[in-house]
Amino acid sequence: MPSRPTALGGALAALATAAAGVLVAAAVSTTPAAAATGGTGTGYLHTSGNKIVDSTGATVRLTGINWFGMETDNKTFHGLWSSNPWRGQLDTMARLGYNTLRIPYSNDALKPGATATGINDFVNPDLVGLSPLQILDKVVDYAGSKGMRVILDRHRPTSAGQSPLWYTSTVSEATWIADWKMLAQRYANNPTVIGADLHNEPHAEGTNPAATGACWGCGDTARDWRLAAERAGNAILGVQPNWLIFVEGVSCPSGGLSNVWDNDPSNDEDCGWWGGNLSKAGQFPVRLNVANRLVYSPHEYATSVYHQAWFDDPTYPANMPAIWDKYWGYLYKQNLAPIMMGEFGTTLQDPKDKVWLQNLMAYTGTGVSGMSFTYWSWNPNSGDTGGIANDDWTTINQAKQDILQPYLIPPAGGGTTSPSPTGTPNTSPNPTTPAPTGGCTATYKQVNAWQGGFQGELTVKNSGTAAVNPWSATWTWPSGVTLASGWNATVTQSGTTVTAAAPTWASSLAPGASVTIGFTANGTAAAPGAVKLNGTAC
Repeated sequence: MPSRPTALGGALAALATAAAGVLVAAAVSTTPAAAATGGTGTGYLHTSGNKIVDSTGATVRLTGINWFGMETDNKTFHGLWSSNPWRGQLDTMARLGYNTLRIPYSNDALKPGATATGINDFVNPDLVGLSPLQILDKVVDYAGSKGMRVILDRHRPTSAGQSPLWYTSTVSEATWIADWKMLAQRYANNPTVIGADLHNEPHAEGTNPAATGACWGCGDTARDWRLAAERAGNAILGVQPNWLIFVEGVSCPSGGLSNVWDNDPSNDEDCGWWGGNLSKAGQFPVRLNVANRLVYSPHEYATSVYHQAWFDDPTYPANMPAIWDKYWGYLYKQNLAPIMMGEFGTTLQDPKDKVWLQNLMAYTGTGVSGMSFTYWSWNPNSGDTGGIANDDWTTINQAKQDILQPYLIPPAGGGTTSPSPTGTPNTSPNPTTPAPTGGCTATYKQVNAWQGGFQGELTVKNSGTAAVNPWSATWTWPSGVTLASGWNATVTQSGTTVTAAAPTWASSLAPGASVTIGFTANGTAAAPGAVKLNGTAC
């Protein structure tokens, strides 16, 4: 969930606590995925100074996005109720350049018998009847096939809401750690899943000097988040020593809210966003039993979440780099550890927010050596920030994307042929377009149909002797059939002609290779006609 501030004393903190927000999710898989290449490196990742590097030592920059829902009552990704199939949504994320998926979850979603709800079974028939973990497995597998990485985020102990500490009266520290060990074991042989964001947004509670929230370096084992992160991180690494351990900050290092009315300055301190204050991590670093596994993961937000005092500084936005330096940037600049901003976002409704986002992205640096991040969020239904996806879960918010785009490093790898949306091999006889000429063939399979629409797959094969790069397939539909969504390509329609343009992550179609273009459409079910590959009839 978007971070809440606790910097301005008890009264304002109470207002911040009352504000509503939405959380994030990401995905993993039960079967080993092919090692990622290109944008997210090869094999498992580790750290070297302030860099994240792959198994060959090459620097990797995670430029990802949050897809939430598994931490809510639905216990699975939001947007599965839309007309855009889940694979289509991941296709868009990868095409836009998001190479990592951060997936928030609650411990409720991991319980035996947990049920996933809010799924459009016409559009996502392959998810019907699956548990939250089984859906997560499928998302992880498909993300891995695209070269994406996955970070799991323990976002809430229960679907009811966030907690200042990593445990509550109903979810113990032992449960927290046991569930993490289960996930580490479940994905132990799958390098798509690279690590654990241990607990989302630890923060202050209670008024100083009677603090009851998460502190950093105070030494109280019941409240010291740094010590708890060590216990959980080491337990996870005992099961899966190849994972990265992502540790967020707190809000107030004391774990309590300042009392600005008691005239006791010793009780007042400089606080920040929930999960965003790592100012004490240099003095009290997280110590893990496996070297080169620690990544600090602050959260940072704009005025759409809370109007912090620094947004009104007369020097704004020139004042912001010093603030980021103080709370977390120094860890990167002093080469102490990598930074991966786990959440940051804005509605862009306030002009100050556009300036904030532009300056924050510039602060992270350009190219592969810049700081890593996962933007909040893909979901349009985040009350505090909105999403990259618009309300149709298909088109995108171009204003936000334009600011982020120069910093995104697209995933690479995974080939050009994707699994069918049903997750089952396409082995049944399919209607075939006219005999191939000019080096391509095409086959069509109707996957599903319902009143007013249908879902299909068009597989186009390059039967020529040279690669087609970039490839583009076209076909025609009868009048009255309109495109609803597409995946594995950028699918658009003009009149009765549909065009599927190659995604950036798989622009070349080698000789003998094929690509399966998935889509849903409105109207009476009809097979694509006059299929062409780069203008040549199939």
